[in-house]
Amino acid sequence: MDLLALTDFNLVARHGGFGKAARATGRPKATLSRRVAELETSLGLRLLERGARTLKLTEEGRALHERTGALLSEIEEAATDIAAGATTPRGRLRISAPLLFSQTAMGKLAAEFALKYPQIRLEVTTEDRPVDMVEEGYDLVIRVNPDPDATLVGRIFVRDRLVVVAAPQMPRPASDDEPVPAVVRGANGDETLWQVSVAGDSARIAVQPVLQLSSLLMVRDAARAGAGIATLPVSLVNHDLAAGTLAHWGDIEGSEIALWTLYPSRRLLSNRVSAFLDFIKQAFPHGTPDELAAYSTR
Repeated sequence: MDLLALTDFNLVARHGGFGKAARATGRPKATLSRRVAELETSLGLRLLERGARTLKLTEEGRALHERTGALLSEIEEAATDIAAGATTPRGRLRISAPLLFSQTAMGKLAAEFALKYPQIRLEVTTEDRPVDMVEEGYDLVIRVNPDPDATLVGRIFVRDRLVVVAAPQMPRPASDDEPVPAVVRGANGDETLWQVSVAGDSARIAVQPVLQLSSLLMVRDAARAGAGIATLPVSLVNHDLAAGTLAHWGDIEGSEIALWTLYPSRRLLSNRVSAFLDFIKQAFPHGTPDELAAYSTR
């Protein structure tokens, strides 16, 4: 296979057309078109559907781009670094992170990382949905309790747990069957019973949801204001528990939360990703909720 033709095909696929690729790279449009046509002929496959105004990857073209685009980028980066004699991480680093972690810790982390690695252009997108790292062009994702994925590798960098909290003035129920007003997040609005551990003993708390909110920060604020009890990550309420603005009613049983850093396993790990992995390990050396709380917005 002609690697130059493969490189030109990936340029066209990445930029979404021959004209855009030519303008972005300074390469002649006719040369790019000829190289891609030669690649299609050598493979015996149509890689692009050419319309009057649009260009679209075929299924085979998309598969080839996903499998080879990242590898060619890594080769180009390695060649650039070697030619410049540089070992300093540089270039764009795209990260997808969950909403709560982004709201409470990612701003400070991103700022400190940018100061330490000024030649890396860090881009962080906040979203809780599973993303397709290859299709959407992410270098690394941060996820909470992710489903197993054979195409990704990663590591846990923080462990957390859910606790039941309430405003100090909220009275505790006289019995397990007496319902307590509760502030819940989203899909948890139908729950009526929480199984908790209190000083090592198992107990139940009957709940009656009175507020259903979409953000854990809103849930915390509503619980702090006395609207009801709530289940929240201990890292998020660590400061409130220490200050006495929230009271601890117990731990939700079986509620371990693990935050992972994930990246594609089928490509060489770039020095940018390695730098971020080392940085986040240094930020959370023991991976405890207290360390995460230290980064959280007070």
